[in-house]
Amino acid sequence: MSRLRLGPALVCTAALTVAACAATPAPPPPPSGSGGGVLRDWRGIITATDRDRYQRRDAAWSLALQQARRQRGSGDLNGLGDLIDADAARASVTPPVGDYRCRTVKLGSQGGEDGLGYVIYDWFDCRIEQTPKGLKFVKTTGSQRPSGLFFPETDRHMVMLGSMALASEPAANSYGQRPDRDLVAVLERIGDRRWRLVIPWPQNESNLDLIELVPN
Repeated sequence: MSRLRLGPALVCTAALTVAACAATPAPPPPPSGSGGGVLRDWRGIITATDRDRYQRRDAAWSLALQQARRQRGSGDLNGLGDLIDADAARASVTPPVGDYRCRTVKLGSQGGEDGLGYVIYDWFDCRIEQTPKGLKFVKTTGSQRPSGLFFPETDRHMVMLGSMALASEPAANSYGQRPDRDLVAVLERIGDRRWRLVIPWPQNESNLDLIELVPN
């Protein structure tokens, strides 16, 4: 059998090609969760209206607490402790997955001085689930049932983008589809086994909603 003999120029070209291939770094791996398993940054998802609410949450706290302390209300405001302390957030905010009992506290009144300054509701059932896209909050009972996905932000708070289901409607599972139901919230840990969702400038009634969360 005859052998193919390469000339010096061809041998050199082949050698250089092999060397170049060996020296070329492999392409970087695709970002983790490129198939949709990891949440994108919330800043690329949030609507302009909710971005404004989020950025003005300090003003919501200030106005809502002023009204709550000045106007008549329903429930024991003084017994809420750190729940209504705007600076109560602690480190290690990530909550455990599982069932929770939760209650909503509405602070301030969109009706001005004529409305209730605060309303403290009874306890309901809530849940935090692990989903392919991250942690999800769901309020499972009550006439107003928010739900949404958490986005890690700092060690002291997570951002939640969600929507509200009312009355006998099925659980809300989308954001950005119905602007009148969208909400932005901040999750904070305020005790050893105590969290709160802070919802600035809700769509109706109050100027700040708080949802207290306690694991079962």
